[in-house]
Amino acid sequence: MLFHLSIDARDPRHVASVIAELFGGGTITPFPPVSEGSWLAMAGDDRNTMVEVYPRGTVLEEVAGDADAVGNFDADAEKLRGFSTHFAMGTRLSREEVMDIAARENWPAKYRSRAAMFGVIEMWIEGDRMIEVLTQDMQAEYLASMTVSNWTGFLTAHAPA
Repeated sequence: MLFHLSIDARDPRHVASVIAELFGGGTITPFPPVSEGSWLAMAGDDRNTMVEVYPRGTVLEEVAGDADAVGNFDADAEKLRGFSTHFAMGTRLSREEVMDIAARENWPAKYRSRAAMFGVIEMWIEGDRMIEVLTQDMQAEYLASMTVSNWTGFLTAHAPA
């Protein structure tokens, strides 16, 4: 299971506050250990789920010896639009409430069915970073469909001839 993950944004505090809202009333706090200007969206759930939001252009780098990794700014990374990294998150909000938040933020969002197995709301943070938001009904679909046996069965059924 995942406990936390990190993403980057042009406005980390604002993005963290929207993610906390999507959690259904989470909390945001500064998150200075990695990078100045980073924020933490905390779900306040039974797993203490969190999303760290770093300033766009932050690159995590290994530090030799007995020291934590650090976040350094990279001007080239700041210019990148879109990444393959994304995440799916559950929400207690309704589909309409999630879509209203996306509209308020002027972030593209639409309902999508993933391989007719489960639905998601595909939301694009700041217009270029995808997250998948799953309402409670969508979460039930996901949990029922994305088992090891169901996924391997799907792959077998859809294997190229």
